[in-house]
Amino acid sequence: MQFPWVLSLALLASVAAGDVKQEEGVYVLTEKNFDDFISENEFVLVEFYAPWCGHCKALAPEYSKAAEQLQKEESDIKLAKVDATIEKNLQSKFEIRGFPTLKFFRSGKASDYSGGRQSADIVNWLKKKTGPPAIDVTSPEAAKAVADNNEVVVLGFFKDQEGKEATAFKRVAAGYDDIPFAITSEDSVFEEYKMDKDGVILLKHFDEGRNDFSEDFDETALNKFIGENRLPLIVEFTQQSAQKIFGGDVKTHALLFLEKDGWDDQLAKFKAAAGEFKGKVLFIYMDSSNEENSHIMEYFGLKKEETPALRLIKLGDDVAKYKPDSDGLGTEDVTKFVQDFMDGKLKPHLKSEEVPDDWDAKPVKVLVSKNFKEVALDKSKDVFVEFYAPWCGHCKQLAPIWDELGEKFQDKDSVVIAKMDSTANELEEVKIQSFPTLKFFPKDSDEIIEYNGERTLAAMAKFVENGGKEEPPKKEEEEKVEGEKKQKTEL
Repeated sequence: MQFPWVLSLALLASVAAGDVKQEEGVYVLTEKNFDDFISENEFVLVEFYAPWCGHCKALAPEYSKAAEQLQKEESDIKLAKVDATIEKNLQSKFEIRGFPTLKFFRSGKASDYSGGRQSADIVNWLKKKTGPPAIDVTSPEAAKAVADNNEVVVLGFFKDQEGKEATAFKRVAAGYDDIPFAITSEDSVFEEYKMDKDGVILLKHFDEGRNDFSEDFDETALNKFIGENRLPLIVEFTQQSAQKIFGGDVKTHALLFLEKDGWDDQLAKFKAAAGEFKGKVLFIYMDSSNEENSHIMEYFGLKKEETPALRLIKLGDDVAKYKPDSDGLGTEDVTKFVQDFMDGKLKPHLKSEEVPDDWDAKPVKVLVSKNFKEVALDKSKDVFVEFYAPWCGHCKQLAPIWDELGEKFQDKDSVVIAKMDSTANELEEVKIQSFPTLKFFPKDSDEIIEYNGERTLAAMAKFVENGGKEEPPKKEEEEKVEGEKKQKTEL
């Protein structure tokens, strides 16, 4: 998840590199110079951007910082950018559909960039793609330089760098694009870090500063060790941290919403609870005064005036959110809330609006979480429900047709046409992944049927009249459907 911030005015500078101009270390490519530049340089990372794009503006200073660091190191890796709003042919050629899109070119062959958006993430990803999985450090000074220049580094100590365990260490290292790994067999480095035998340590610029891998060497165990120690005990949710938060193996997150400034004492209490759940639950805090976070707070049903507040979310196929019974935010309160979740004592917290007084006044009935079961699961009636989002364009297009459908069946007591705002109401029985979603709840049945037919009055009315059964397509429609299936398969 990305959040834009204002970019300061870029200072332009021309650098000798043929006729290719640079802006703050980043080469500016156009249709005229693109192919030559890519063919003349073995490794090139290219950002396709739009000047008006907030995410591009947020990336720009980090991208430039990464480019300047690589130039300082005299690396062969080049960073470049293309204004896709001007270079339409390049945008079309590389199928750029969103901004920013980054493509990595190795010997002219393009692949997708999958790293983070901070300068260190960009540099580490590129070095992993172009060099050995682990840097060979041959002196304490070299090891210190790697540690000083990176927030997190994993350092392996192996007397035999071609041995079984060292080889396994390198395999693990190859799996991380955003963390640098280093390896050494030098006695002086062993001594500097007080290692009396082969082993692995993780060095970091936060919390305890160093973690020692103490288990029997195993790739699974080493990955687990890295996953548990690579992030601080409490992490602020930002554009930079989002990928690390969501990309990790820990899918249970305790979230504290508060104004960042002036709440150091509260953050200290939150951190004190985090240590007990290290490796099991990520503890994340979010600045409620930042407008960029308002839509996330809305997702949890929170208003700014209700913060500071604590929530918990379990990510997976079915996302579940949890709310504590009390408003207490002390270390003991936080610990109890998270432990109750771990012990299976909590039920998911579902958002719901209050039932409108006139919910059944119009042909299309208005459902919220609190009256859903009563209406939609009434086995004496066929109930057809549109689950929508107020901002959804397709939902807005469907709205007048759905109203006509309600009018068509308003005098039929055995049929209910209804709608529910799924951004403000959540259900245990139905999980909504996209908008609009249309589901039919047939009478005398526990079945839930999803409607995938045409969104026309005639097609949907026929579906209701048939008790939730879509009519088979006509012969010419069958040929169309088969053609669409073939096209999807080819894609």
